[in-house]
Amino acid sequence: MLGLTLGGLMAKKLDGKKLAKEIEHRLKDVISSNLHVAGRSPGLAVLRIGNDPASGVYVSNKEKACSRIGVKSFGSHIEGETSTEGLSKIIHELNNNENVDGILLQLPVPLGVDETALLEVISPNKDADGLHTLNLGRLLKGESGPRSCTPAGVMALLKNNQIQVEGKKAVVIGRSILVGKPMALMLQEANATVTIAHSKTRNLVELTKEAEILIVAAGKPQMIGCEHIRPDAVVVDVGIHRVPSKESDGHTISYNLCGDVRFQEVESIASAITPVPGGVGPMTVAMLLVNTVSMWRDHCGLSFNLRDMLL
Repeated sequence: MLGLTLGGLMAKKLDGKKLAKEIEHRLKDVISSNLHVAGRSPGLAVLRIGNDPASGVYVSNKEKACSRIGVKSFGSHIEGETSTEGLSKIIHELNNNENVDGILLQLPVPLGVDETALLEVISPNKDADGLHTLNLGRLLKGESGPRSCTPAGVMALLKNNQIQVEGKKAVVIGRSILVGKPMALMLQEANATVTIAHSKTRNLVELTKEAEILIVAAGKPQMIGCEHIRPDAVVVDVGIHRVPSKESDGHTISYNLCGDVRFQEVESIASAITPVPGGVGPMTVAMLLVNTVSMWRDHCGLSFNLRDMLL
C-alpha cells in the first residue's frame, strides 16, 4: 500500500524478504512431497575461497536458507592460498557427486585465482548461478536453463508486484557478468527497451531520467539520487554496502547498511523502490534455491512444475 510523505505519495516498497519467504514455503512443500520418489534431498555446494567477510555472511545466509527448506549443504571453505588447479579438482569432485545438484562459486575470489576458468569447470547442469558460458548462451538465445540468481530475483520481484516490463524503457547501471549483463538480457527477453550504463557512460543523469525502470548495480554506495530519477519510475537497488555511520576521535563506532541509491531522496519520486536491506538480497538467495530444486527435479526424473518461477 502506498503511504504519504510531506512531498506527496511515497513509493511502494518492493518487499523481497516477504516474497522470498513465500518461495521458500513453496519449495519446502515441493521437496517434502517428492522426497519419497527421489530417494534423497536436493544438494547444493557453495564454494567459498579466502576470508572476505561479506562472502562469509552471504554463504552463511545461503546455508541457513538451505536448512530451512530441506536442501542439504555440501559447501566448502578454502582458506589461504589455493591454486586454480587445486580448486578445479574440488569442483570436478562435486560434478561427479550424485548427491550434489547445484554448485555455486561465491564471488569475488581472491587475487591470483582464475574466476573464469573455475566457472567453466562447473558442469552446466549443476551451474546454480547460471554463469557457465553455455548457460549464458542459453539466456542470450532465449532457451531454458539456470539463470543468474540476482537478475532472476529482480524479474520475479517485478512480476510479483504486477510491474509491467513489456514496452518500458529500462536502464541498467552496471555491466558485470554477475548482474548487469544478464539483467539486461532478461529485460530484453521480457520486451523492454534496454540501455546499459557503466563507468564510461557520459551524461548519466540524462540517461537515467528517461528510465521507466532503473536497475542500479554500480557497486558504489549511494551513487544515485533524486537528480537521476524520472517521476514515477520503478527503482531497483542491487547494491549493498556497510558504511560507517558515526565517528568519534577518528574511531568508527557503528555501521549502517545502504545501497547504490540514496533511498530517502528517491522514495518520494519513484512509484516503487526496493529497500536495502530486504529487497533484492533475499531474492538472490530464493532464486538460488529455485535453481537447485529445479536441477534436483531434472537429475531425479521428477515431474513437479516450477515453470512460473523460472525464466
